[in-house]
Amino acid sequence: MQAKRSPSVMCYLKSAALLPLLLLALAPAAVAAGDKIDLTTAAGVVAAQRKIHCSLQDNKEMTYVWHGRAYSRVPGERDRHLFNLVGMNVRQCGTVEDRQRGRGYRLVSREIMLYLDPESGEILRRWHNPWTDARLEVIHVANDPVNQRPSFGKTADGKTRPFSPRVINNTWFMNFEVPLFYTNPLAGDYQQYVGGTYHATEIFDFNGDIDELLDRDQHTAYANVAWVRISRWLPWMEMGDRAGLLYFNAVGAKLKSWDELPELMKKEIAANYPAYRHAPPVDDQRPNETSWTYMKKVIDRRGGNEGGKSTGH
Repeated sequence: MQAKRSPSVMCYLKSAALLPLLLLALAPAAVAAGDKIDLTTAAGVVAAQRKIHCSLQDNKEMTYVWHGRAYSRVPGERDRHLFNLVGMNVRQCGTVEDRQRGRGYRLVSREIMLYLDPESGEILRRWHNPWTDARLEVIHVANDPVNQRPSFGKTADGKTRPFSPRVINNTWFMNFEVPLFYTNPLAGDYQQYVGGTYHATEIFDFNGDIDELLDRDQHTAYANVAWVRISRWLPWMEMGDRAGLLYFNAVGAKLKSWDELPELMKKEIAANYPAYRHAPPVDDQRPNETSWTYMKKVIDRRGGNEGGKSTGH
């Protein structure tokens, strides 16, 4: 899930990302005196955010998984259930220091989202486009890296950043929206004049047990996540400028270990995406990959605009 330019999920995901002695040695101010993290302090904000997205421990890999469905919406026709989805994001955090903002963290990650046949649940390799009758090669999401800028508990002017999740029945809730509007890497150099700008929205909702989140003796919080994405057609669908859009809806959680991923995902990673067994190093400085930049690379490798036409009807 990118909180892409974000995350995809998969982005602005769309995202996953979700000791006692080691913690005290590395970040003595990260928790309040007593048993609970104090969310009114900058250090407490950092600690809680780290527990949601990754871990209080540097270089501790954590994995999120999500499952869902994707639908089309075209004016004048019923919505179509096009695909099922399964995704994962493997991540880790590292401590960073800033002279004005103090101690914070940086998250680094990789993520995959696979499109599945809505009937069989198998990974789609080819897809029949019901509008054009073309049989097309499916390009799954494989974003490496999906990294975030350093995050701190203080703003640039030294004020503590507010973090006050809503709490209902001992469950904390956090939601945010990521409107995306930026230059489309597939649409050429004149988007300001003729259109084609990438335009989408990703919506994330996290929740979990409040006692676990505030417990300074637990290095992570096993959060649940919901993800919604509204976007134009995926490039590999070859829909051009036909009217319509896609919406994705998925739910998931942070896992106790990478090995808890679905067998289908683990087998696909072993066969085709071996780097996704682990997160990038915490000092990774590569530019972020998005679904569109990744698809551009794939399309360019197979011969540009004409490459997708060779699959026939």
